Amino acid sequence: MGRYDIIGDIHGCASDLRNLLDDMGYGIDDATGTYAHPQRQAIFVGDLVDRGEGQGDVLEIVKGMVDTGSAHIVMGNHEFNAIAYATERPDGSGEYLRRHSEKNNKQHQSFLDQVTGDDRASYLEWFMTIPLWLDLGDVRVVHACWHEPSMRVVTEALAGSRFTAVDQLVRASTKGDPLYDAVEVLLKGPEISLAAKGQPRYCDKDGHSRDKARIAWWRDDATTLRTLAVMDGNFKTEAGEPYPDLPEIEVDASELSFRYRGEVPVFYGHYWRRLEPEHGVDWTSRTACVDFSAVKGGALVAYRFDGETEINPRHYHRV
Repeated sequence: MGRYDIIGDIHGCASDLRNLLDDMGYGIDDATGTYAHPQRQAIFVGDLVDRGEGQGDVLEIVKGMVDTGSAHIVMGNHEFNAIAYATERPDGSGEYLRRHSEKNNKQHQSFLDQVTGDDRASYLEWFMTIPLWLDLGDVRVVHACWHEPSMRVVTEALAGSRFTAVDQLVRASTKGDPLYDAVEVLLKGPEISLAAKGQPRYCDKDGHSRDKARIAWWRDDATTLRTLAVMDGNFKTEAGEPYPDLPEIEVDASELSFRYRGEVPVFYGHYWRRLEPEHGVDWTSRTACVDFSAVKGGALVAYRFDGETEINPRHYHRV
């Protein structure tokens, strides 16, 4: 039985990470010079970079812990984005797997400014070695959605859960490729079309207009658009009005297929939760989100897993 501390999306918040590790009993190991705990291991759910002011320090801390065995990690969509943003294909074309558009440049700029030269190249190589999910027997960890059909697609394409070649990255960055769809589900989560259900577009937290909503795959009792679509972010319509409640209409069976029905507890990040963990929204008996918006006025949060078969909300830990 493992004892793990599953730590949410850090996004460059180095001081918060140090405070959290200190508060949970991790200290600098004399032999390795990295954070370690005498009885526990940390697990990071990805999204180490972008947005915050201490990205270089976060990378140094987390990579050191992973390299010395005091932590595990899974890839976040921001690590995948960083790899794709830096990968030119074809060589010499000036075209990149992640387009250098105004939107993408803005998202990556803090990482480009803070982690430079050989350091950035080294961390990008390390990102390539990070698995897309972890199944440690009594605990499972993924960045955005635990979905075994998508995992089977990845396993067949990559011969495992890690990228090992550029042609795999090309497929994972090409819309319409099954590998692209699988990686999108695992690292960004599945979505449901609101437009197809006759619902208006909305503006997300960054002001971008969208016609799809994230699916609450952790809710195994969700059967309608209102219960399945994640629309609790104070979203606005394109006219600037509060987004109306979604109707209680049935959804397609394919859109329900993402719901988690496993018996092993799953931990994930990505969803920018707020305030205190709420049952049915942030955690269920078998799933727990650990992303509580550390970089945007929330808190860096961990879940202290001690081998329990059902989620215990008292095991959430924040400083």
